[in-house]
Amino acid sequence: MKCENCKEVADEYIECEILIIFIDLILHKSKAYRHLLYNVAYQETINFQYLLWKLVMAYLLLDTYRSLLLRRTNDESSVSMSFVHESLEVLVNVLSANFAFVLSFAFATKFMSIGASRKEILLGILISSYVKIFLFALPVWELPISVVFIVDMLVLTSNTVALKGQIFEFCVAS
Repeated sequence: MKCENCKEVADEYIECEILIIFIDLILHKSKAYRHLLYNVAYQETINFQYLLWKLVMAYLLLDTYRSLLLRRTNDESSVSMSFVHESLEVLVNVLSANFAFVLSFAFATKFMSIGASRKEILLGILISSYVKIFLFALPVWELPISVVFIVDMLVLTSNTVALKGQIFEFCVAS
C-alpha cells in the first residue's frame, strides 16, 4: 500500500515474517519499530491493557534478574543478608528505578509538547527493551558480568530508536 501524500510504500514489513522484523529490531531500524508499535500492537484483535500488563511484568522480572546478577557478583566478598531482606531491597530498587525512568520520559514528552500518550510511550519502552532477554545467556555461556552493561546500552539505544519512531510517526500524522 502506498501513501497518498508521498507515494512511498507505507509499511514494507506487512509481508515480512517475524524473524526478519526481529533482525531489523536488533539492527535498530526505526521502520521495524514503527511497524511493531502501530501495526501489530494497535490491532483491534489485541487486548491493549492485557498486553501492557504482560509486558510490564516481563520487563520488571527481567530487570529484577539483572539486579540479582549484579548483586551476586558484588556480594561474593561481603556477608550475605537474609533472603527476605535482600529480595525486598532488590524489589524496591527495581520498582523505584523503573518508575523514575518511565516518569522521566512522560515529563519529557509533556514539556516538549509531543502528543504521544503515556500508554504509547510506555508500550514503546517495554517493547524496545526486548534486549534484556539476552541476560539469560549470561550464566549459560559463562559470559563476564560486564555483558550486563552492554545489554543495558543496547536497551537504551533500542528505547531511543523506538521512541524516535513514535515521535516521528506522530509528527507525520499531525
